Amino acid sequence: MKASAFVYPWDVNGDPQAAARVADLGVAQVTLAAAYHSTRALTPRHPRHRVVTAEYAAVLYPPDAARWKDRDPRPYEAGDWAPGDAWGEAAAALADAGLEVHTWVVLAHSSRLGAEQPHTSVVNAYGDRYPWAPCIAQPATRAYLTDLAAEAAVRPGARGTELESLGWYGLAHLHAHDKTAGVALGDAGQYLMSLCFCPTCRDGYGAQGLDPDDLAAAVRAALEPVWRGTAPSDGGSGGDGGWAGVGALLGETTADATRAWRDDRARTLQEAAVAAVRAAAPDGFQVLMHADPVSYHCGANAGVDPAHILSVVDGVTVPCTGGAALLSPFAEQARPGTVLAANLTVVSGMGGSPRTLATDAGRARDLGATELRLYHAGLASDADLEAVRAGLGAG
Repeated sequence: MKASAFVYPWDVNGDPQAAARVADLGVAQVTLAAAYHSTRALTPRHPRHRVVTAEYAAVLYPPDAARWKDRDPRPYEAGDWAPGDAWGEAAAALADAGLEVHTWVVLAHSSRLGAEQPHTSVVNAYGDRYPWAPCIAQPATRAYLTDLAAEAAVRPGARGTELESLGWYGLAHLHAHDKTAGVALGDAGQYLMSLCFCPTCRDGYGAQGLDPDDLAAAVRAALEPVWRGTAPSDGGSGGDGGWAGVGALLGETTADATRAWRDDRARTLQEAAVAAVRAAAPDGFQVLMHADPVSYHCGANAGVDPAHILSVVDGVTVPCTGGAALLSPFAEQARPGTVLAANLTVVSGMGGSPRTLATDAGRARDLGATELRLYHAGLASDADLEAVRAGLGAG
């Protein structure tokens, strides 16, 4: 199977050996970050640094001044962790090493946007804002994300893109020093804590026949015994709840109405963003999306309906570390030529298993995967990269 490794520009720029090292793994492609959230990342082999701190979500190239003139929101330019056209510089080096370069674009995930413009953030039923989670229902935010997708995806020399966080973000967030696991919320509780009550979403619930004040009160009431530890977060439905748990907590009619609003906002944003990318891209440009096959799920792998999203994009990148079961719903809806990329973590220190790569890839292939994505060539140790090299060779 064709394999692609995720890479940051700062893994490559300033390291004359980096591009050749990635190519030597046996991958045919790299997925190179063009717009990315804040992070603190190791660079274990770089001759100039060992840790890179990306202080806020930013584009890793110079944004088009004309496109963003008088716009709000607008993308933030990176600081000294990715100066100038960092993406373009890294892409050129990787292409010279014989690698096909695709962009990696993180969209609805920006703590700086939420901090500087709080009104753009998801607001939960208690009035708490999630600054990392832009509300994708708000018209100005939707316009911003659509244009950002087109600009960041279609960089000079890119042959395709992978769009991450193109949907709802919610409570769950890999936040620095996170302290939110004290109460096990489960799938259903996470959904309730991720429902947005900004003015746009309140109007949206109203259009679905719900009173937003009553809905917020119902969410709080449903969660109160969970906080006290006197009731499970699955609403008594068993397991982690799933959608049945949401229905048990809110009532099925109310739960379905919230999902109808949120699914519509996510689907139409995905359609608009992909259309904007295609309009800006050359013929043959590949558009993939990081996706979860359960539409009410939030996060970097946006919840989608597999049949719908595979009618919009060329394929999906699916999280498969720990098991590849999430591939099956997409495989059932795949068309000839659909890309189903199994995303496997190959950094041992981040829960990956590079030494079982060949076996894991085989299992993913059996469940319908057509390609591999390896997270992450820049973060992995030398030993992990050697295991990747062996695993791809064995495959």
